[in-house]
Amino acid sequence: MKRTALLGLVGAALLGAVPAATVAFAQDAKPELANKLDPNAKEIDEPVLKAATAAKEEDGKYFDKDGHPTFHITNDGKKVDWFTYSGYRRYHAECHVCHGPDGMGSTYAPALKDSLKRLSYEEFYGILAGGKQEISNTANQVMPAFGDNKNVMCYANDLYVYLRARAAGAWGRARPGEKEDKPESAKTVEKECLGG
Repeated sequence: MKRTALLGLVGAALLGAVPAATVAFAQDAKPELANKLDPNAKEIDEPVLKAATAAKEEDGKYFDKDGHPTFHITNDGKKVDWFTYSGYRRYHAECHVCHGPDGMGSTYAPALKDSLKRLSYEEFYGILAGGKQEISNTANQVMPAFGDNKNVMCYANDLYVYLRARAAGAWGRARPGEKEDKPESAKTVEKECLGG
């Protein structure tokens, strides 16, 4: 089995599958809420926000209509889901050195808050696990592979959810203060993934 296929299978097992029948529904994110939460956003990307809108909830995880993980922020803009909070923490522990604070980019790495406007969940996960290299006449950009780094891969969904909230303009440049409690399933997956 090729390494990328194996990483995909391991990733699917780590990240969990979305059950066919999910009965609870989360509140829809609204563009006016996005404007309130990220006053620095020049423009709210309504198609990105609409695509990322939480439609299903199960054990503290929120999913869009396609079954991809997404964020949930209360209508007053004060409380986020656990995974957005965890993604913020993991991003600033592992990713901000290259990609800048809050996914804003740097002189040598792209703004991930912009990249998540066009990357699918699968593309994001593939780049995170396998890395990426772009060579042009003006630059040589290299994203290292993190497939063997448990501090990154055990929290791949969290990173995706946080960056997706940033891409949609639903969360600004701030540490989430209020957060939902850490779900039991997240505790279990984290323990199993980290080998504890």
